[in-house]
Amino acid sequence: MALNCGIIGITNTGKTTIFNCMSASKAQSSNFAFSATKSNIGIVNVPDDRLYKISRFIKPARVVPATVEIIDIPGLAKGASKGEGVGNKFLSDIQQADALIHVLRCFDDEDLPHVEGSVNPVRDKEIIDLELQVRDLEMVERKIERTRKVARAGERSAQKELEILEVYKNHLENFQSARTVPLNNEQKKLVSDLFLLSGKPVIYVCNVDEKSAAEGNAYAEQVKEAVKAEETGMLILAGRLEAEISELEDEADRKAFLEDAGLSEPGVNKLIRSAYDILDLQSFFTAGPKEVRAWTIKKGTKASRASGVIHSDLERGFIRAEVMKYNDFIALGSEQACKDKGKFHIEGKSYIVQDGDILHIRFNV
Repeated sequence: MALNCGIIGITNTGKTTIFNCMSASKAQSSNFAFSATKSNIGIVNVPDDRLYKISRFIKPARVVPATVEIIDIPGLAKGASKGEGVGNKFLSDIQQADALIHVLRCFDDEDLPHVEGSVNPVRDKEIIDLELQVRDLEMVERKIERTRKVARAGERSAQKELEILEVYKNHLENFQSARTVPLNNEQKKLVSDLFLLSGKPVIYVCNVDEKSAAEGNAYAEQVKEAVKAEETGMLILAGRLEAEISELEDEADRKAFLEDAGLSEPGVNKLIRSAYDILDLQSFFTAGPKEVRAWTIKKGTKASRASGVIHSDLERGFIRAEVMKYNDFIALGSEQACKDKGKFHIEGKSYIVQDGDILHIRFNV
C-alpha cells in the first residue's frame, strides 16, 4: 500500500528544504508567501537496514525498499480556508494525504523574514490548526444539513449520524481539532467520508538551527509543551543541516558529518519511520535471487490480504504462506538452515503477518 504524507506549515518554515532532503525530485524554495502555485510531489524510500542485511545472505540482483509519497504543500497563512492566496487549492491537497507533517519554524534568520513578523512556533501551529478547523466545520455543517433531511424522513441510521456530526460541530466550534474528538473509532467511521483535515494523524517537526540539531532549543521546548496533551509525534530536525548531509555521496563523509553534529542518523530517516508508526504501518519482506523487497501493510493484516499487496492474483489464488522470522534468518543465514532448526513455518490465510516477516506466497490461479 502507498503511504501519502503532506508537508504543511506557515510560509518560510523550511518545508521545501526538508522535502528536498527526503525526495529525489527537487523543488524550488522561495522566501515569499504564496509565490508557489502548485504542490511538489516526490517519492521517498523508507530507510530499513534489515533489507540490506537480508541481501548479504541472498545476494539478489536488486534491493527494493518500500516507498512513501511526499507532497510539499506551499505555505498557508491566515485566511487560507477562505481562499486567501491560493489556499483553497492547497487545502484540497491536504485532504488527499494519509498523514500530515507539520513543520514549525524554530530558528532565527534575519535574511528570511517571517510572514507574521516574528518567530513563534506555537502561534504558527495555532494559525494552521484554525484554518483546518474552519474548513472542517464548513464540511460538517453541510453534512448536517443533508443528513437532517434524511433523518426527518425517519431513517434511524441518519439520526445516529446526525448526533455524531453535532459532536464534531461543537468540538470544532471550540477550536479543537477533529483528531481529538471524544468519540470511539466506530463512531468516527460514520463520518469518515468527510476526510476531515484536522482529523488526520500529524507529526510536528521543529525545524531548528544547526547547533540545536541534537538537543533542540527554547522554541522546540515551547512546541513540546503546547502539544503534550495531543496523541501525536514530535521531532527535532535541522533542515539546513539535513540538506548538507543529503548532498554527501560518500557514506564515510556522511557518518563523520553526523557524528560532528551529535546525530546517529539523518533526522529525515526518523521522520519517515515516525510517519509509519503514526499510521500503524509495518513492513514484511520477500527475498529471492531476483530481488529482496519490502512491502507495506497495516499492523494486524492477515497473510492472504498481505499477499494482495504484492499482486492481486496472489490474494485471489492464495494457498499458504511460508514464513521465516527476520531475526531467525539473520541468525541462521539461510532458508535451509531455518528449515533444519524448525524456524520455517507454513501458515494459512488467517495468519497475522508480523513486522519483519520474510514471506513466500504459494498460490494457484
